[in-house]
Amino acid sequence: MANSTTPSADSNEPKPKKSFFSRKPKADKPAKKPGRIKRIRQVFTMTRKQDPNVVWLMLLAFLGTVAVGLLIGFLIQNVITLLIIAIPLGILAAVFILSRRAERAAFAQIEGRPGAAGAALSVLRRGWILEEQPVAVNPRTQDAVFRAIGRPGIVLVTEGPSHRVRQLVTAERRKMSRIVPNVPIHVIETGTGEGQVRLAQVAKKAQKLKNQLQKQEVSAVDKRLTALGNKLPIPKGIDPYKARPDRKAARGR
Repeated sequence: MANSTTPSADSNEPKPKKSFFSRKPKADKPAKKPGRIKRIRQVFTMTRKQDPNVVWLMLLAFLGTVAVGLLIGFLIQNVITLLIIAIPLGILAAVFILSRRAERAAFAQIEGRPGAAGAALSVLRRGWILEEQPVAVNPRTQDAVFRAIGRPGIVLVTEGPSHRVRQLVTAERRKMSRIVPNVPIHVIETGTGEGQVRLAQVAKKAQKLKNQLQKQEVSAVDKRLTALGNKLPIPKGIDPYKARPDRKAARGR
């Protein structure tokens, strides 16, 4: 009679090893986005390098707000309540100063680089339709013209010396005048020369222009220009400053 406690032959057989290829790869964890405090710290560090006075301006805004709160508290004999209100308001005032100075510092870093005029337009508020790529480019000199459409009409923002971009602007205005003849066209030249606008002031200057179109007309102008006006031989996603004309094709080869 076989002993019931004796292990069977099957139990002594080695277990098959799992194949390496049968293992499911671990899903890559998405990179965590930096928190709000960390982002503010990064912005503050970048801004302080370009604008060392930002520290004193933020401190002045905070202390000034708290001082006003304390003064009102003394007048109404309720210092504690006004202090509790003034401290958060002081922090908001300091953050507001930081955001404005950070915007200037960011523009100072990209000033003179290709595409800077387009970046200056990107801070426009709602109600504007922006072109991601320039509507006119000189590949040899890297001069460019960017376009924004809003209630003031069409705004062309140039990038390059005035004497060089004048030809690009003239050709672009002539083309758009044929497509949308009754729409006003404004030109803003970016740069540091006489009559030019600094990058940080481009959006402000565009917003100060007088409104002459309705919201529905803005969308209609954009659709018409997109369908007929922008015929740059540059595929979307390609750096326009690296584009070069096909000389062999131009000679018919």
